[in-house]
Order: sequence, then structure tokens, then C-alpha cells
Amino acid sequence: MRIMPFSGHDTDAIIDLITTIQIKEFGVQTSVEQQPDLRTIPDFYQQGVGNFWLAFEGDELVGTIALLDTGDGVCALRKMFVKKEYRGSERGIGNALMQTLIEWSRERGVREIYLGTVDVYHAAHRFYEKSGFVEISKAELPERVPVMCVDVKYYRYSF
Repeated sequence: MRIMPFSGHDTDAIIDLITTIQIKEFGVQTSVEQQPDLRTIPDFYQQGVGNFWLAFEGDELVGTIALLDTGDGVCALRKMFVKKEYRGSERGIGNALMQTLIEWSRERGVREIYLGTVDVYHAAHRFYEKSGFVEISKAELPERVPVMCVDVKYYRYSF
């Protein structure tokens, strides 16, 4: 397994991975059209201290994670997805993606990372909590941190 920052990779493969998990696996009411950021990854994510990482097993894209710089040492964790057959602690792909994002953030002086997620991602909620994120109310989110209309749970990681 290798993790690398997005650099001209096939956005169709990224969109397919993410929307397959969101829509087909979990039935989240979203679409590609509601996520235009996936077609403009460098302009949307790779600004300031932000970045977008891809996890590969051989040549197969198996995971993604993104850090969106919202300014003033505050970032949002976005687009964390791992293909179903590659999840779990034995493979460690989700953990490797998360550690890549946290280390990158620490090295660049990020103070807090926020995320929003949907209710049906129960394993993801446990994973975020094990990774050091603390559940917060929506009211505790800084206004500049974007959320999707389907998000109902929110978390914060503080350095």
C-alpha cells in the first residue's frame, strides 16, 4: 500500500470510489453534482496547508482523504473513504490515511481539524474517536468549516 498526494490523477476513478461508497453502499442522498470539489481537487483542496491524498494497493485506488484549509489554523477533514474490502485494522489503510493527514497538519501548525459525517457511518464514527476526534455539536463548528447537507454528526481534533 502506498499513499500519495493528488497530482493529476484520474478524477473519474476518485469520484467512482467515493460515490460508490456514499450512494450504493450506504444509501446517502448525494450525487456527483453536489460535490463539484471532486472535479477541481488542486484548486479546492491543495491550497494553503490543505491537501488530498490517495491510497493505492498496486495500481488500484482503494482510499482517499482530504484536508481543507479554512484559514487561521483551522481545517476540515473531508472525503475520507476506503473501499469496503480494504477496510479494517488488519490492512491499516484508513489509519495510514488518517496518520498522514494528522502528521501533515501538525508539521504545518494546524490547531484544529473539524469534520461532519452522516449517521449511517457507524464504523467511521468509532474510527474517528479512536483517532482522537471528539464529538461536538453543530453549533460548535466554526462558520467557515463547510458541511454537506447530509451531515448530522460533527467532530473536532485539537493539537
